[in-house]
Amino acid sequence: MARKKQEPEKKKKVNTDGVVGLVGSTTEQPISETLEINYMPYAMSVIVSRAIPEIDGFKPSHRKLLYTMYKMGLLTGGRTKSANIVGQTMRLNPHGDAAIYETMVRLAKGNETLLHPFVDSKGNFGKVYSRDMAYAAARYTEAKLDAICAEIFKDIDSDTVDMVDNYDATMKEPSLLPTTFPNVLVSANQGIAVGMASNICSFNLKEICDTTIALMKNPDHDILETLPGPDFSTGAELLFDEATTREIYSTGRGSFKLRAKWRYMKEGNLIEITEIPYSTASEVIMDKVAELIKAGKIKEITDMRDETDLGGLKLTIDLKRGVDPDKLMQKLFRLTPLQDSFPCNFNILIAGMPRVMGVGEILEEWVAWRTDCVKRRIFFQIGKKEERLHLLKGLERILLDIDKAIRIIRETELESEVVPNLMIGFGIDEIQANYVAEIKLRNINKEYILKQTKAIDQLEKEINDLRDTLNSSRKLKNVIIKELEEVSKKFGKPRKTEIIYDVQEVAVEEEEEQVPDYPVTVFVSKEGYMKKITAQSLRMSGEQKFKEGDSLDFTRETTNRAEFLVFTDKFQCYKSRLSDFDDGKASQLGDYLPQKLGFEQGENMAALVFCGDYKGFVLFFFENGKVAKVPLSAYETKTNRKKLTGAYSDKSPLVKAVALDTDEQMVVYATDGRAAIFSTAQLLPKTTRNTQGVAVMTLKKKAVVSDAVLLEASGIVNQSRYRTKTIPSAGALLKEEDSAEKQQSFDV
Repeated sequence: MARKKQEPEKKKKVNTDGVVGLVGSTTEQPISETLEINYMPYAMSVIVSRAIPEIDGFKPSHRKLLYTMYKMGLLTGGRTKSANIVGQTMRLNPHGDAAIYETMVRLAKGNETLLHPFVDSKGNFGKVYSRDMAYAAARYTEAKLDAICAEIFKDIDSDTVDMVDNYDATMKEPSLLPTTFPNVLVSANQGIAVGMASNICSFNLKEICDTTIALMKNPDHDILETLPGPDFSTGAELLFDEATTREIYSTGRGSFKLRAKWRYMKEGNLIEITEIPYSTASEVIMDKVAELIKAGKIKEITDMRDETDLGGLKLTIDLKRGVDPDKLMQKLFRLTPLQDSFPCNFNILIAGMPRVMGVGEILEEWVAWRTDCVKRRIFFQIGKKEERLHLLKGLERILLDIDKAIRIIRETELESEVVPNLMIGFGIDEIQANYVAEIKLRNINKEYILKQTKAIDQLEKEINDLRDTLNSSRKLKNVIIKELEEVSKKFGKPRKTEIIYDVQEVAVEEEEEQVPDYPVTVFVSKEGYMKKITAQSLRMSGEQKFKEGDSLDFTRETTNRAEFLVFTDKFQCYKSRLSDFDDGKASQLGDYLPQKLGFEQGENMAALVFCGDYKGFVLFFFENGKVAKVPLSAYETKTNRKKLTGAYSDKSPLVKAVALDTDEQMVVYATDGRAAIFSTAQLLPKTTRNTQGVAVMTLKKKAVVSDAVLLEASGIVNQSRYRTKTIPSAGALLKEEDSAEKQQSFDV
């Protein structure tokens, strides 16, 4: 008889939440529960413990590194190997040596990231203005704390801040550093958390101290009077705009315009760029200029090279004979990152909660926090002085009868009874008695005791003064103001970033005047090939040539300076001008738009529209029967941006996009043979680009919108049959006489 094979017993496992399950089995869990249990703690950890700076101006990684260096005695001692510092920091920061060293590099003097570096470095630490200049390994470089760190750690041992356990509870570290100046606005800081980010520009130390003092004395002080704008370690020029600056100071959001500093060297006919915006790098500028030269947009330059050396940054541009350097630089400012923007997002952790605040609000929070630090320091000082006073008062009691004290000690048989006997003999407590008992025999004389007890009156006076300060908000303010004045005097530096109040910018029209304008006819194929043909060439040409399997999508007569928008199936929009394309011929295939405009991999053209003067609107026809009416002005960009994301709704595939100057009658066709005529005036324009639109056609099951054309180009004879007064409409089945081949030469 065959023996039945016994199935192996499934092993049981116990989950961390105590639920017993079987190995290999799966348990369903709602996505909302997964997010709450697993993702939310991670997101909060990134926000609170990693990416967003706190009121002292530091992230945890900065704080752990600097505190380790402080405990290593690097504030007053000599430099040590960076590898040694990195290794010691891992007792507080377990994220790995590479991450710790990168943090040190950013804080170092050699990297030039900060206006006031905290690390006095020796060796190659790279440069903030260079993308490719790598810093040396930690084993080759040396570092110590810079002198300004004395203000970062001032009174840290006087209980000014909370000390918390490190990650394995083997040592203590400060939760914040008691900075005596608003470092949060002096040191540039950038962080990307989960669902939020922070980007704080740096301000001049002296100007920030003056502004803080002015606000403490007068809460209605106009910040712009003492803080004209940010100051960056890379220098450059700040293009001042009062309205923008006030908005950033008020809301904590906005962007400052920066541009490079340059000089023209007549001898050699060249331009030297010595300072660039903080938000870019020299290699980025070089690459962009090379791209423009290759594209033929800049013809005034013969060569551009990077001559950066130990003396600092220098980009040199060799000019062709007769070129006006001022006009060339204005052109480069418009077309390259030589003029760039620094976006501000003053997001700071206040009591563990992220808050976006303006400059005034940040300084108000800092003063409140610094006041608390000063109060804690005074409490600590009072406690120490009271301890000393208590001991001296016990010593003063001995003065009444020194011989009695000696006799008590001499006649006491057991050592453990000396303190109790002194307590009984003089009416002092155990702490005072211990202090008296520890005095050396040589010091038990009247002269020594009188000398010590003379300090009692002075101590009592100091304690009373400290208590008065503690109870007076005015005196507390004066303490903070005095500290700010000292820091400003000791570490204040002149501005690096020059503020340009009278901004002279050449209008864009001047550049356009250099681009010749003449009539052209544009041909666009269904696969995305575009030809721009002049009127003369068109008269002499024969039949238009297309790639095998491709055909004409539409044609339009316009001018060489016309701008157009290309919408893709990835909900993006690419902006370009016809002047960027060479004149073509009918016998050529033309330029392939996805390649010419730099589409992403797998991205295809969905529609092309000419935008004119951006006065009209674009109609987006979707497969689900909805139509979105978006003003063309929504796609007008003041900067040189060539690409816009979120250009239209992603809720349904795009069938067609049509640009119109005025409201027109249009026909919508469905795959089930139906058509509907409606007026675009029935649609209200939406200000947001990604609006889902309004339902225009009610579709039968499995039917989708297939096309949309202007009524005059549709060839429909029985217009009343398909016209509707209200939308959405189901439309009507097309009759044979109305289904003539639709024209393809209508304007878009």
